[in-house]
Amino acid sequence: MTGRSVRAAVATALLALAGAAGADLPQGKDSPGQVVFRHESHVDAAKPSCLGCHPRRFSILGRSGEAPRGALTHAAMEKGHGCGGCHGQEAFGFDECGNCHAGQ
Repeated sequence: MTGRSVRAAVATALLALAGAAGADLPQGKDSPGQVVFRHESHVDAAKPSCLGCHPRRFSILGRSGEAPRGALTHAAMEKGHGCGGCHGQEAFGFDECGNCHAGQ
């Protein structure tokens, strides 16, 4: 196995573990519904890569020297924080609540 194929196999295994259950994101008081992050809807399984988001946008495997974050607001995302680093720019925007919020 080459170094590249080993990295791809490790990335695929990590994605399977991390995305299996999803991650419930903290919900603010004005939130229209729970948001559950799932890796499988954010990563191309044919070309898995962690470096698009980790560690620059999000800590790897939840480990970080940063203080824990609370609920992310739309105002913060519209300024490019958290999900807004891609959504509203490279990925779909914030017009359809049901794209992210359950039960909408």
